Amino acid sequence: MTTTENLKGLEFDPGFAPYLLAFGGGVEYLYMDINRFKNFSQKKVKFMQYHKKMLQILENNIGFYVGCLMWAAYIKTEPKQKILSNPCFEQEYKEEENTSETQYMLKFLELFPKDMKYFLGQNFLFNENYARLVEIYEEFLTMNEGFVRAEFNTDIQLPICVKTTNATTFKIEIQKILETKDLSKLIEFIPTII
Repeated sequence: MTTTENLKGLEFDPGFAPYLLAFGGGVEYLYMDINRFKNFSQKKVKFMQYHKKMLQILENNIGFYVGCLMWAAYIKTEPKQKILSNPCFEQEYKEEENTSETQYMLKFLELFPKDMKYFLGQNFLFNENYARLVEIYEEFLTMNEGFVRAEFNTDIQLPICVKTTNATTFKIEIQKILETKDLSKLIEFIPTII
């Protein structure tokens, strides 16, 4: 029988951290810069300059959420091992802090199409899976209480709708994407994970 002492453990983060862009802070900063102007024409010009950057930050974070769910599904397939380098472990759990980023993102997904119409006169729709994925990721964060008690991979819980069928291959897929340094490429795995 294998014991946890014989196994080296599983990393909490497979390598996402260097490529993660803060969603709330990044988008908030861009909107603050837009809103510093009183004149609609100036706001419109700024929105034109920034809307693609906002979408880039969003897609980077959506990819990160997909990757986190894939990584969690993968480590659940492994024998019981300690989770290494979990910065959340034994911290105080605060649900509002835990879900503030996902709540901000859901609000952004709702309001950004209206801003596209208002500033640029364009109809805009997000991929219908984005909001669903963010809600599932928020459920994942909440049911794991921000990973403050996640000492072993067996402590991780997954929402029922997260697919684990091909989870053993997720590590390889994640590593391939990490080589590109572009987390948004993980978006293509949404149908694979949910």
